[in-house]
Amino acid sequence: MITATLFGVFIILVLLGVPIAICLGAASLIVLEYVSGTPNISLLAKSAVLAGNSFPLVAIPLFVLAGEIMQRGGLSSRIVGAAYGLVGRFKAGLAYVNILASMFFAAISGSSPATVAAIGSNMIPEMERAGYKRSYSAAITAAAGITGVMIPPSIPLIIYGVTASQSIGKLFLAGVIPGVLFGIGYMIVSKFTISKNLLPLKPNENTVTNITPKQSKNWRNHSIWALITPIIILGGIYGGVFTPTEAAGVAVVYSLIISLFVYGDLRYQDLGKVFVKSGLTSATVLVMVVMASSFGRLLTIQKVPVDVANFITHLSNDPYMVLILINIMLLIVGMFMETIASIIILTPILLPITQQLGIDPIHFGVIMTTNLAIGFCTPPLGANLFIASGVAKVSLESLVKSIIPYLLAMLIMLLMVTYIPQLSLFLPSLME
Repeated sequence: MITATLFGVFIILVLLGVPIAICLGAASLIVLEYVSGTPNISLLAKSAVLAGNSFPLVAIPLFVLAGEIMQRGGLSSRIVGAAYGLVGRFKAGLAYVNILASMFFAAISGSSPATVAAIGSNMIPEMERAGYKRSYSAAITAAAGITGVMIPPSIPLIIYGVTASQSIGKLFLAGVIPGVLFGIGYMIVSKFTISKNLLPLKPNENTVTNITPKQSKNWRNHSIWALITPIIILGGIYGGVFTPTEAAGVAVVYSLIISLFVYGDLRYQDLGKVFVKSGLTSATVLVMVVMASSFGRLLTIQKVPVDVANFITHLSNDPYMVLILINIMLLIVGMFMETIASIIILTPILLPITQQLGIDPIHFGVIMTTNLAIGFCTPPLGANLFIASGVAKVSLESLVKSIIPYLLAMLIMLLMVTYIPQLSLFLPSLME
């Protein structure tokens, strides 16, 4: 009765279009207040306080702020310039530039939607001028954006680390190779789909970017301060200089200095808008975290994780089959629920199952994050699709049609990440 009411209220509120954070809190409040046999309503406040009282969570608003500063301060456009210098000369070069720039920016922002917005605003118009179909350019941008939650620093990996009590440093390392794998996979898809997605050339036009060695060197030199950012963040963490949370603070200070005094693209009068926008984004995430805590506590009290574990293991005790079932479940959830809320709710349910089967919690964190990241590119939620559609000004239908080859590649690479644990565990093992 309690579990059915909890999920029933939550689903009804979601269908009514209520924000996820409010859905979680309201469902918990209604069950605690009106359903007999539940703990005192003070559980809601206690859970919220305990969830919010977490040092690693401080990294989230700081990384969000750093990403916003870098987007407005011109670092994202410099990152695109650096990618031009590396791969712009090849056929399908602008597609490669888009993917590589997204991977660079992902190593700064930790957010998939932020990556799509920052890189898409620079790359989609440029690709259109070079003869790429606009829907195809938007599809590449949306797909490449999911590396923002895989390549560190990743906000969903921070949330998983806090929820599962795992090392965030190891989770960051675990996401590197899968993130690079996805980037390479996208480039392979682009190579084989480019011919069908170029518009007929006009006289004197060339879809292959002609870059001289001198131009390439100038782009790299101009972008060096932007490219140093992930080196400072990740080098400081794994060099033992500072924690991931402290690294987020360093990223904010560094991005401010570079944006204000080196590139000069960020003005003092812009700082108010930067702080307001990043504050709203951070508040949305953190409210979701604290509201989901009581929701998760109620599930635990009702032994929902145990029941789900028993159900899945009853279907099969084979780790390979269990992982397939979990992957299918997470892919469906990712289509309908926001990534961070999904991680907070499902980690306490699914993690014990995987541990029982001997699956490393760090590896499972990458599996879960990768599954849910694909949800950024699948309707009806598909945040990356809506952002890329808005930036490119194309219909959602044409964008979904163009992204299908990339979705197929995502599924193949998801299976690789799931069944080749060393893709996730090799780098973390070097810390031991």
